[in-house]
Amino acid sequence: MILHELITYETLRLVWWLLIGVLLVGFAVTDGFDLGANMLLPFAGRTDLERRVIINSVGPVWEGNQVWLIVGGAALFAAWPQLYAVSFSGFYLAMFAVLVPLILRPVAIKFRSKHEDAAWRARWDWTLFVTGLVPALIFGVAVGNVLQGVPFRLAPDMRIFYEGSFFGLLNPFALLCGLVSLAMLAMHGSAWLQLKAAGPVAERARSYGSVAALLTLVLYALAGLVLWSWIDGYRVTSALPTGGPSNPLLKTVAHQPGAWFANYAARPWLWLAPGLGLAGALLAFVGMRMRREGMALLASALAIAGIILSVGASMFPFILPSSLDPRASLTVWDSSSSHLTLFIMLVVSAIFIPIIVAYTSWVYKVMWGKVDADAIRDERGHAY
Repeated sequence: MILHELITYETLRLVWWLLIGVLLVGFAVTDGFDLGANMLLPFAGRTDLERRVIINSVGPVWEGNQVWLIVGGAALFAAWPQLYAVSFSGFYLAMFAVLVPLILRPVAIKFRSKHEDAAWRARWDWTLFVTGLVPALIFGVAVGNVLQGVPFRLAPDMRIFYEGSFFGLLNPFALLCGLVSLAMLAMHGSAWLQLKAAGPVAERARSYGSVAALLTLVLYALAGLVLWSWIDGYRVTSALPTGGPSNPLLKTVAHQPGAWFANYAARPWLWLAPGLGLAGALLAFVGMRMRREGMALLASALAIAGIILSVGASMFPFILPSSLDPRASLTVWDSSSSHLTLFIMLVVSAIFIPIIVAYTSWVYKVMWGKVDADAIRDERGHAY
């Protein structure tokens, strides 16, 4: 028996679908508080010293956190090449709008405090604000568009034709999802600052985070209501072999009102995901008001996980529906790499992901503790 046949093609596809979800949650939970802290920089920090406290709270870890984005992109390329191709070609300008802030973030962090001029530092502070706001917004907008379907079609030879535009992505439901993402990551950044910062910065973060947690709760519930009432989902209407060839055009798909909630009706335990999103946001609010720093950060992370997982639970087995030609929609069962490729990549992931987790955990352990203004004023071990 060939080694990779020890695991069925169907199982490998499902494992990689789950693994992509784990990587997305990992990125949102880790780099999410970096983005949230950047968004809060001009508001939670009123003086130059307070803003340096915020920057130094994320300075030692943001690079490691961003590894999850790189790993996620590599995983998409290796395991779901059609999804990677459609996303990175169709969302090209949106991806570029995300990459520019992510490129500017390290520049701003490194150069902001190199010059004493107040105007110089203020410009970099607002740059950092934009580097948090724009990716957080666009990530949410992307999810909103995926739930509605993306305007692409496939030729018989699998060539991709995308017929949308950048401004077409900015539709009302997608912008609502963008607001959910903004509130969610602002909540997470506030919880992080409450844990890592001291003094007025932590207190202001607690105030802003309490509002952001309530907004996350309300906006997420509203987005779910809109999805149920006005957004048609997709449903496979033909046979779809789970171990069949990776050819999306071999099935038929139809729009159907309420289709994104069919999985919840069939498997009621899936309601744990949106329930976790709502309960996590509520507990984050309670933790912030009670000054329970660890509780607030953990609850915020659970809310993020619940919100992201609820999207995957709603759409399964779809991973990228097509609004232009529903038959071309990409699903877990017909758009993956080959059986052998998925197996090799799973072995590689089993080796390297634990290594990434281990060294990231070590960095957090070494850099643990609150960032206070006195240490920054005296230049004791703070780089930024």
